[in-house]
Amino acid sequence: MPARPLPDNPSLEHLRNQARSLQRSARAGDAEALAVFQEFDPRRDVSGGCTLSDAQLVVARSYGFPSWQRLRTHLDVVAEYSYWPRPVDDTGDIGDMADTADADFPDGRDLPALADRFLDLACLNYTRDTPHRPARARELLRAHPEVARFSPHTMAAAGDAAGLREALERDRSQVDQGGGPYGWPPLMYLTYARLDAGSPVEAAEVLLAAGADPNAGRLWQGMTSAFTALTGAFGGGEQGQPPHPRAVALARALLAAGADPNDNQALYNRQFTPENDHLEVLFEFGLGKEFDSPWRRRLSHTYPSTTAMVEEQLRVAADHGFAARVRLLLDHGVAADGPGYHPNYGDLTALQLATLAGEREIARMLLDAGADRGRVSAVQEFVGACAAGDRAEVERLTAVNPGLPAHVREKFPDAGVLVARSGRVEAMRLLLEQGFDVNAGARGGMLGPHLRRTALHEAANAGHLPLVRFLVEQGADPHLRDASFGGTPLGWAEHGGQEETAAYLRGLA
Repeated sequence: MPARPLPDNPSLEHLRNQARSLQRSARAGDAEALAVFQEFDPRRDVSGGCTLSDAQLVVARSYGFPSWQRLRTHLDVVAEYSYWPRPVDDTGDIGDMADTADADFPDGRDLPALADRFLDLACLNYTRDTPHRPARARELLRAHPEVARFSPHTMAAAGDAAGLREALERDRSQVDQGGGPYGWPPLMYLTYARLDAGSPVEAAEVLLAAGADPNAGRLWQGMTSAFTALTGAFGGGEQGQPPHPRAVALARALLAAGADPNDNQALYNRQFTPENDHLEVLFEFGLGKEFDSPWRRRLSHTYPSTTAMVEEQLRVAADHGFAARVRLLLDHGVAADGPGYHPNYGDLTALQLATLAGEREIARMLLDAGADRGRVSAVQEFVGACAAGDRAEVERLTAVNPGLPAHVREKFPDAGVLVARSGRVEAMRLLLEQGFDVNAGARGGMLGPHLRRTALHEAANAGHLPLVRFLVEQGADPHLRDASFGGTPLGWAEHGGQEETAAYLRGLA
């Protein structure tokens, strides 16, 4: 196992500098540098110094690669498959073309530019996907219908099965050819399009029958979790991107053609909402079982194992209160105490997460499936009772251990961030009555990465407006910024697409 994860979009020059710095420190006899050599290359004696190659080997091994060359090969794969869509918003632009007016569209004589603009508007790109963009793509087509048949990429996005069939009969080499604004093959533009036009399933079948790669994908901004054609069909994500109107039928076509059902990014993107249609299809085609995955071959240990993927889905579902999903995952044999893979939850089990979140039905399901009750602490039980708004249980736990509330405040001062996710005003009221600071920021540990977000950030991002109002009334500071992104609660509401909550927070300014 690697001692540390490789950063997204890793830089070879940055890694070389790490190796040079390690070499200098080892030559100087720095104890920390010598300990790194001892851990990752224990047979080498560097007490008298080391070469740059020695240091490069240790750097590679510290990231889980057996050699510097294997690390460089990985960087080449990341560079080859990465794509970097330009950010677009309601008032911004991409290139010189605005989103919101007729000037948005290039000169009608510049058909390649029109085609690129159509594809940009028609498809999710996961940089900033705004709801009006597909409508603008349809407007462009009405003004310039010739764009729809400009290339296999535009035909795919428009669901033009007949046009694709004719184009591929003339030149089948186009079937996986990259093109358009993102350099994607046609199949990806098809599954990421949100036009609800044409015959997209038939168009996908035409492409697949002509030899399109069902595992086609790209690495968004160098992240080592591929956004595949299957990811695009299922949609979802941190901004609630919609699934394709024919998501399940498209997924079936891709999976029947050989798409890997263990699609990590598809699972991640859909984990924020309780619908399970994607999981039902993926399990039907072997989710959780080992397949020869081109993305695992390309990305090696930086891509989670199939077992870890479904275990992580169980942890997320338990934490978010998605009881039907927990039941589905357990029924398909996912281990109740599986460790998952994402560092956000550390070593917390699904049962611990369900307990903390006050999700008692889910906790019972996990216990029935063999989860270890002994790993649940009194601190977690107390926070969970507050999260459930169970005053009687809080009083019972306090009667058994009068010092427990103070102990929880010491060990878990930012419990309000977790309780805020439930959206329950009475639960937050109960927690604050125990002496918790309404402005305490998450520090990591039980709550994940060191975002230092507050309960108000969390409630704003989820759109829990009554809770947001209550927190402000209780003294929550709407101007505090999280440590990772520098965002205020208003910024988090905007990122989460929570316009009503955002409007309220703007009013506080």
